[in-house]
Amino acid sequence: MYLPRFKMNIMLGIMAIGLAACAASEPRQHQSTNPQALKPCPRSPNCVSSNGPQGKRYILPFAYSVEPHVAYKTLIDILDAEKEATIVTREKNYIHAEYVSRIFRFVDDLEFLFAAGQSVVHVRSASRSGTYDFGVNRRRIERLRKLFDAALKS
Repeated sequence: MYLPRFKMNIMLGIMAIGLAACAASEPRQHQSTNPQALKPCPRSPNCVSSNGPQGKRYILPFAYSVEPHVAYKTLIDILDAEKEATIVTREKNYIHAEYVSRIFRFVDDLEFLFAAGQSVVHVRSASRSGTYDFGVNRRRIERLRKLFDAALKS
């Protein structure tokens, strides 16, 4: 279908406004009544979590062999260095960060929960809007895992 240039520009403008409105939706905060669990992933495939049933949305938690406060600080330092990330919440065992995509300004929520008595950090990464993330959340968590592991080894 051919559209004159001005009609195409109008359509692109409307789409951009719609996408911006989707990106401005409310964040998904840590709402679990269980302090050792993150909120489960929704049915849509735009979320990965280590704190739920194994399946397509399951991802391994981060493991560490240092003191928990060292692992916590290391993760904070990594997130602070990320250009697209903003740390929203820092609690004793919990970190919530928002990632904003460069082009469309989509917001993804990342949550990290340090499991009490275990040397693991449960992770959850979910898109706020849309249905598909084309693997972005999984790739981001795996990249952060590599940075976390490398930082703890140095």
